[in-house]
Amino acid sequence: MAPLVMGVLNVTPDSFSDGGRFVDPRRAVAHGLALAAEGADVVDVGGESTRPGAAPVDEAEELRRVLPVVEALAPHVRVSIDTTKAAVAAAALEAGATLVNDVSASLHDVAAAAGAGWVAMHRQGDPRSMQVAPAYDDVVADVVAFLVERAEAARQAGVTEVWVDPGIGFGKLARHNLLLLRHLDVLVATGLPVVVGTSRKSFLGALAGGTPPDDRLEGSLATAVVAMASGACMVRVHDVAATVQAARLVGDVAA
Repeated sequence: MAPLVMGVLNVTPDSFSDGGRFVDPRRAVAHGLALAAEGADVVDVGGESTRPGAAPVDEAEELRRVLPVVEALAPHVRVSIDTTKAAVAAAALEAGATLVNDVSASLHDVAAAAGAGWVAMHRQGDPRSMQVAPAYDDVVADVVAFLVERAEAARQAGVTEVWVDPGIGFGKLARHNLLLLRHLDVLVATGLPVVVGTSRKSFLGALAGGTPPDDRLEGSLATAVVAMASGACMVRVHDVAATVQAARLVGDVAA
């Protein structure tokens, strides 16, 4: 079976790659439908940028950005809500989302109350501080221990669909990201379904000599394939069509 592909839909003015492109709800919905047509299994709607240095968005503004898009897409494709706010997650689930993509790894109670799935991501710090000298004793062991604890808390709360994400680029230097990818099998071995998001991230640009976000397809695909071949069950990407083809190939090879 091919790994799943989660398509990124940022309805923000300041996301690192596509900020400002889909702030108009009509354009956002059209893009979400296009991602679904390209083969996205999930469309991940986010109304607050979590890029390094991003400023927080107030709850009312985040709701204004995401709810019309979630409502319009939910009848056509599975929708996840990318948020760290309980009220936004709850409202998006009521509007038709069925998965909470939670950078804060704290909203399992909201998912449990709605009977929704939940993705717990590892992050060191917050967007304003997370890339200021991140440090670990052992990044792989630290991330795995954190995610196992969060998954158990979610299950205790009643969440039946729990995913974990090592948080590539979230409070991690390039060497941390590469170690997590190299040893992703350690996280996979926990038995928890793993989501990996490397798409267009800055460490790929640095490794490729400083390419801008829109020119990082090759690195995004390469790292997505590494993750899928290592056992990741889903990858979160901007470039859906190319990644769906790669996922099908990975699935065929593993069959």
